[in-house]
Amino acid sequence: MRVLILGSGVIGTATAYYLARAGHQVTVVDRQPGPALETSYANAGEISPGYSSPWAGPGVPLKTLSWMLMRHSPVLIRPTTDPALWRWLATMLRNCTAARYRINKTRMVRLAEYSRDCLRELRADTGIEYDQRSQGTIQLFRTQKQLDGIGKDIGILKEFGVPFEVLDRAGCCRYEPALANVQKKFVGALRLPGDETGDCFKFTQQLAAMAEALGADFRYGATIEALTFAGGQVTGVRTSAGTLSADRTLVALGSYSTAMVKPLGIDLPVYPVKGYSITVPIVDPAGAPESTIIDETYKVAVTRLGDRIRVGGTAELAGYNLALPEARRATLNHVATDLFPKGGDVTQAEFWCGLRPMTPDGTPIIGGTRIANLFLATGHGTLGWTMAAGTGRVMADLIAGISPEIDTAGLTLERYRP
Repeated sequence: MRVLILGSGVIGTATAYYLARAGHQVTVVDRQPGPALETSYANAGEISPGYSSPWAGPGVPLKTLSWMLMRHSPVLIRPTTDPALWRWLATMLRNCTAARYRINKTRMVRLAEYSRDCLRELRADTGIEYDQRSQGTIQLFRTQKQLDGIGKDIGILKEFGVPFEVLDRAGCCRYEPALANVQKKFVGALRLPGDETGDCFKFTQQLAAMAEALGADFRYGATIEALTFAGGQVTGVRTSAGTLSADRTLVALGSYSTAMVKPLGIDLPVYPVKGYSITVPIVDPAGAPESTIIDETYKVAVTRLGDRIRVGGTAELAGYNLALPEARRATLNHVATDLFPKGGDVTQAEFWCGLRPMTPDGTPIIGGTRIANLFLATGHGTLGWTMAAGTGRVMADLIAGISPEIDTAGLTLERYRP
């Protein structure tokens, strides 16, 4: 079977690998000169099934208003008349209930846990290296109110059998010794020992090479112009390098998936949520994080990746703007130096931004569409790296007409139908 994949980010590349491994003829198209050069390039580095939670939840609207008044705000909404943003926000607000939060988190954890298992299997099968560590995630709370509010998440973690540990200050320092220097700045944490870390860019680059070795054809530097449609199905894609045809097509273009399928009458509720990161060289290994710390106050993750520290965060609703304002760098610098003042040299940091493809309910959209040979894999938000291997495996099965190993109910576009 001939399969065309639009997008060589971590989601598209993982799907290409699994399809090629199964013996299918795979062509991947991307406008960039190589894989993982947009949103997959410099994310926070977390592979965090236990931390998979929708942003839409009880109390979030009021929290957002208070966050926007902070000097180092984790959320920014740029004034705009874009109707797509306001529709997206309205739908997100409808998901800010306890009942919807539980449904959405349950769906997300299901895919994230499966993805973690797929990644471990892939690592064992291929020996792929990407600065990975398996030392868990620590969600750090600076206030007692934050620590006292973790009950709903713990309930779902227990339901799914996800291991966790509630830590006091001493417990935090036991797992992250460098925090002993700043322990008066936090009260405790929730530790998720099953979580991992790794460099998504390195992973995707190597996986693309493995897929090519299995026969996949990656066409880089080709701008995707439009899907071609005839006889009730997608026949291929028109690109700057010519028209390509296939039996089945997967759109895995992140935030740009929405515009790609709109001419076919498919309303995809995915909007770009801009995130930023800095990548900091380690100058004192003892003063750097051992794994990942998520600062709950600023919604910023600090992760060790080999000889670097990746600091990522901020949710900015500004359309497709890729500017790099110094105020956003200042927030990341603040968290890095506040928690790990001796670990890295922020003056030597690489500053980056990417557009996270976000759904209003937080759950990605993976699966088929009303067009029989057109498939979607987008909307992973901040969890594309966490859910990549599992999404790739599920999509490869669905495209090949095989029942996936997990239940995909609630993960498809169908959940948005009236």
